[in-house]
Amino acid sequence: MATPVPRTPTYSDVNRDVLATLRPPGNLYFAWMSVIAIILALGLFGAWSWQIWTGMGAAGKRTPQMWAMYITTFVFWIGIGHAGTLISAVLYLFRARWRTSIYRAAEAMTIFAVMTAGLFPLIHAGRMWFAYFLLPYGNQRDLWPNFRSPLVWDVFAISTYLSISTVFFIVGLVPDIAALRDASTGWRRRIFAMLSLGWEGSHEQWRHYRRAYGLFAALATPLVLSVHSVVSWDFAMALVPGWHSTLFAPFFVDGAIFSGFAMVLVLGLPMRHYFRLHAYIQDKHLDAMAKLILVTGLVLTYFYACEAFTSWYSGDHFEKASLFWRMTKTYAWAVWLMYFCNCVSPLILFWKRARTSPVILYIVSILVLIGMWFERFNIIVPSLGHAFYPYAWGIYVPSPTDTAIVIGSFAWFFLLFLAFIKLMPSLSVVEVKETLPAPMRDTSHVAHH
Repeated sequence: MATPVPRTPTYSDVNRDVLATLRPPGNLYFAWMSVIAIILALGLFGAWSWQIWTGMGAAGKRTPQMWAMYITTFVFWIGIGHAGTLISAVLYLFRARWRTSIYRAAEAMTIFAVMTAGLFPLIHAGRMWFAYFLLPYGNQRDLWPNFRSPLVWDVFAISTYLSISTVFFIVGLVPDIAALRDASTGWRRRIFAMLSLGWEGSHEQWRHYRRAYGLFAALATPLVLSVHSVVSWDFAMALVPGWHSTLFAPFFVDGAIFSGFAMVLVLGLPMRHYFRLHAYIQDKHLDAMAKLILVTGLVLTYFYACEAFTSWYSGDHFEKASLFWRMTKTYAWAVWLMYFCNCVSPLILFWKRARTSPVILYIVSILVLIGMWFERFNIIVPSLGHAFYPYAWGIYVPSPTDTAIVIGSFAWFFLLFLAFIKLMPSLSVVEVKETLPAPMRDTSHVAHH
């Protein structure tokens, strides 16, 4: 089917087209997606309940792999959340105008990804009703959490990132909720009136809004670097071969942005097609995101080369043995799949036509997400499975329980996103209008007189 030729929309077109996305789903495609996501998400909570009932052995965890698919997926989801903050905050501060049509969906993606990531420390800990032990407060038994534990670092990382991202997201939504309020009737109008916080669009309100939005953008920007650096220290502070590296902080941050932009395209391209938003999510937006994926992919390839070279050049017998085992033995298929998905597949984006082709972009984005999940898997599982002493080596085999939980986490994320695009504007009405030419006043009657 031919792509519709984007026309320049008017202000009223923006309101009509964006608010049209909130209508009840009109065909079976959306309904079937929702049903499948609900079934798989129920599988997540069913498998989690089974794990709680039978114990952590249901997850296939054995010594030495006490970190396996749960922490792999935790790091993956934290990474997915980075593109939203980058698009919203960093590109806003740099006044990149192409962000306007995609940043709202990216911000929502950030919050839902961090909410999904937050499940995994609880799932991984087993007895999640004791999770409050991780919170740093003086309790009745005068106990404090172990601040040297990566689980405690993750609590700080998730809570800080989620709170700032949520406030930033809500502040950006206020003018659009006011537009929803004005276009609604009955009980919906009353709900949107409460959520719009008395927004009237006065000059004074806009002045305070712009100042607050810029402040939150400046606050959120360091989080792009700090949060995933903290997650990388879960590994880099340990002495396990393949982990103990100063490279991990920038390596993780770049990989997070790489996978985050891929997820923005995986969510944005169907939304663009399904809701006919070609006039707003244009080829130039796809081209800009594809270039960022290409650049971060090339940087990631450089980090892979550095990682392999330093392991070989260091002269550390254990590092070299771990690297050789990872690339040639049990998990070699996962390592080479990761290299293909993350290093080779994005190279097609050097071709300009590929950067604006929804089909090619979608395929590359799916491959990138697969590659980035396996990157986290290859860091965790082979390194733990082939550490210092041969008697402690072991092979990890996923079980149906942890496989159902990992697959269900994707369904949970997509379900949250599907609910969001039916409840709130998935494009920013206000900021899209700012990129349009100002409407001309009709002066024909003046000329006539």
